[in-house]
Amino acid sequence: MERKYFDYSATTPVDSEVLNEMLPYFNNDFGNPSSVYSYGRDSKKAIENARYKIAKLINADAREIFFTGGGTESDNWAIKGIAIALKNKGNHIITSSIEHHAVLHSCKYLEKHGFRVTYLPVDKYGLISLEDLKSEINDRTILITIMFANNEIGTIQPIKEIGKIAKENNIYFHTDGVQAIGNTVIDVKDMNIDLLSISAHKIYGPKGIGALYIKKGIKIDPIIHGGAQERKKRAGTENVPGIVGFGKAAEIAYNNLDKNIQDLTNLRDKLIKGIFDNIDYVILNGHPHNRLPGNVNISFQFIEGEALLLSLDMVGICGSSGSACTSGTLDPSHVLLAIGLSHEIAHGSLRLSIGKYTKEEDIDYLLQELPKIIKRLRNMSPLYEKVKGGE
Repeated sequence: MERKYFDYSATTPVDSEVLNEMLPYFNNDFGNPSSVYSYGRDSKKAIENARYKIAKLINADAREIFFTGGGTESDNWAIKGIAIALKNKGNHIITSSIEHHAVLHSCKYLEKHGFRVTYLPVDKYGLISLEDLKSEINDRTILITIMFANNEIGTIQPIKEIGKIAKENNIYFHTDGVQAIGNTVIDVKDMNIDLLSISAHKIYGPKGIGALYIKKGIKIDPIIHGGAQERKKRAGTENVPGIVGFGKAAEIAYNNLDKNIQDLTNLRDKLIKGIFDNIDYVILNGHPHNRLPGNVNISFQFIEGEALLLSLDMVGICGSSGSACTSGTLDPSHVLLAIGLSHEIAHGSLRLSIGKYTKEEDIDYLLQELPKIIKRLRNMSPLYEKVKGGE
């Protein structure tokens, strides 16, 4: 049975061009970039070339890109590094209630060490209120950290407006752009972004490599200590093959951004329409239009999400009930609860995320199998039978 992959928000396969670019740096060009001889210089040159490509994708300067072990480390560094660096100026951080756990847990950690964190609520679409944000700012606020686009429901926040508010109040603005990179336009200068977390494995690059954009002049402390790598801001021998792969993936994303957005939007809209046309008692989670082009998050009433995922897997369809980092738990998604869904409806959610290898026939196959699975599972639901009987 050929598997149909609908979980690109969790991770993406490595592009063949990316892999080919990486391969020499595992054996032939294996030098440590800190070495002064030619092997080391060649690795150093490859890193700087990748740094330039990544910077170009977000309209940054190459020297503002710092490599990390992934999006989670980038989030931790941005939040904790700013908090430590500015602790004498203030101790207040503003975030949202639907952030990735890398942000939420970093904030919870800082709360144990004397920092105060405001968690902004969101509306039914997952959007924060700009007025709420303004009202929570005080003279002790040192950081606003609001994700660019939500990893579960796909809603894109008003990033440029948030950046403007932060700049007007002389507050640093960090955004988790892990889901947004390669799927929407990111311009750190135009959007007044001071720190941006990104990761390679969401844009057909390798896992285990990410980056943090740090605007020139930003005061931030390192959280990993040791050598002088990454201009003394992030110690540790560089993951040269990973960095090279990230750079190539960023180059491909830059060259194909407009087409990628349009193609994914078309497939996404076809999938959403097909689900609503063929299945009743469904709810689209997230903003109907202002969402990531490849994200579909649907709640199916009278359905248990785990049974739905297992049933889909039996017919070769890979989906998710939430973010990759929380799909192993039976607790309902904090994002779905934050947008106002009940525990019962949140448990019946399905995230289907599409990518550049998704074909129209994959969508057709999903729309063929999904209604049959929903019907079978609902036929085992006493609550659904009761609702049907009352119609």
